[in-house]
Amino acid sequence: MVVVAALMIGGCAQTFDATVTGVETTMASPGSVPADGESFSITSTSVFALWGMVPLSRASLADVLASQTRGSQQVADLRIRVRSKFKDILISVLTAGIIVPRSVTFEGVIVEP
Repeated sequence: MVVVAALMIGGCAQTFDATVTGVETTMASPGSVPADGESFSITSTSVFALWGMVPLSRASLADVLASQTRGSQQVADLRIRVRSKFKDILISVLTAGIIVPRSVTFEGVIVEP
């Protein structure tokens, strides 16, 4: 029972690590000086199998930041939201949990150093 519970708790889990992206990234700007630059919002999908225990594809923070920045640009106010949209829930229900997609939205501001 302990092994089954551990597997269920860890289902659909994903870790995002900004230290391996090659782009300087901050999660928040100082409150007195908001980030000034071009905002972006990109939604990607992570797909898991077998009730969320086996990752089939994962949304990549490194790919998203690489597509948004050039040269020495930086990312400020990075927010990552993982949620189940209606279509994600519908696919999960229709496949009885064998396929479980999750929508991952990356939002932030591109700033010059």
